[in-house]
Amino acid sequence: MLHAAMIELDFNRFPVLVVDDEQDNLDAFRFVFRKSFFLTYALGGEQALTILETLDPAVIVSDQRMPGLSGIEVLRHAQRRRPDASGILLTAYTDLPVLLEAINSGAVYRYVQKPWDSKELSVVLRQSIERFHATRENRRLREELARYAGYLEAEQRNPMDFGELGAESSAMREAVGQMEQLAAGNAAVLIAGEPGTEKELFARALHVSSARESKPFIQVPCPTFTAGTLARALFGWEKGAFPEALTPRAGMLELAHGGTLVLAELGTSAADVMTRLGRSLDDGSTQRQGGEKIPNDVRLVATTSDDAASFLQRSPLAARWVGSHMVIPPLRHRRDDLPAMANRLLVRSAVKYGRPARTLSDEAIANLAAHHWPGNVAELASVIERAVLLCERDVVGASYLALQEPAVKASTDPRATAPQPIDLPGQLDELERRKLCDALDQCSGNKAEVARVLGIQRTTLYYRLKRLGIEV
Repeated sequence: MLHAAMIELDFNRFPVLVVDDEQDNLDAFRFVFRKSFFLTYALGGEQALTILETLDPAVIVSDQRMPGLSGIEVLRHAQRRRPDASGILLTAYTDLPVLLEAINSGAVYRYVQKPWDSKELSVVLRQSIERFHATRENRRLREELARYAGYLEAEQRNPMDFGELGAESSAMREAVGQMEQLAAGNAAVLIAGEPGTEKELFARALHVSSARESKPFIQVPCPTFTAGTLARALFGWEKGAFPEALTPRAGMLELAHGGTLVLAELGTSAADVMTRLGRSLDDGSTQRQGGEKIPNDVRLVATTSDDAASFLQRSPLAARWVGSHMVIPPLRHRRDDLPAMANRLLVRSAVKYGRPARTLSDEAIANLAAHHWPGNVAELASVIERAVLLCERDVVGASYLALQEPAVKASTDPRATAPQPIDLPGQLDELERRKLCDALDQCSGNKAEVARVLGIQRTTLYYRLKRLGIEV
């Protein structure tokens, strides 16, 4: 079995606070250890406590006998402020009961008798730094594991509402039917569609409808990774596999074992990564960088905003998706779905923000149906959310949608010419800006009151004020 090489810590990266009431002693410490450790100095206990307000040391080395605060008292205070730091006590006196009590309390990790031996103290400092690093790293790993466990639980237990697919139109019914057929098998699936067509929702529906429903559902947002970092995210690494690999980490393939791995918005630039992924799928295994192969069983699903035909021509995994790819219709080709979808989004936003909106007026529905929707469902969701935030009534009228009449009559024919684009985002921003400014005037600039009046979180208010350039 291959073992990754152990990585020696760079001890100069970890601050060491040295406390003594005599400058000569601090100078002696500096002379001996300045090249080996990252040292900070405090002339006495009071100065040490002041430094600890801003310094996060790995080790605190303190003389025991000092006027004012003793070394043990300094380390006890430090234990409360910087609990991860290792305390080392330098003492010329063998006051064993006091030392034992301090060691048992955890305030003192090690004590060294004066006059200290430089080699012995160097070893103690290195061990103390290793202890500090291990404490921090273990905490980081526990938090990471807890976050991932929560993510998996949410992904597995979050119920799938198939009503969200809104299959009233013939185009959408056909897409849902195709998805259900593909879910019954185990082949890799490519889901193509314009941006904002809820491809990830179809990917989740595919997983929930399959025999892998109870297994992990892992999504990888491919555009957030470079080719190199995508490979590491997918396959993981062992400790020492590269200079920054201080701890081992499982890849997404390994974490998705038995379930579904979704490569969201997969491009065709990372050809080498996709070739390696194809070999892993063929082999039924995965291999961390610097590690050994382990059995792996995942179903691969990819989503793309590119044209399906051109994507398949360029992708190294194209052979896997022949006969098992589907195209999600854009919103302008499924207008029969729009009323139910818009009202569903309205109810969701109203509940989320605690707003009074309950339904859309007939005129609002007509305006929505006439719009071209270049941003698809994502654009519709944004328009509805803003309308809910701005409207103070149960029924949301057309004026809150800030949609102009289209330049040409909308058509369900895919070959129809699209209307001339309008500056919808700019118009919505201006409407929202006016609403926020009115609320600020009404509340005399009190942001907490504005957030309460609008029924939104303060963080949401701060974000929108900053985005719109409103200074208060």
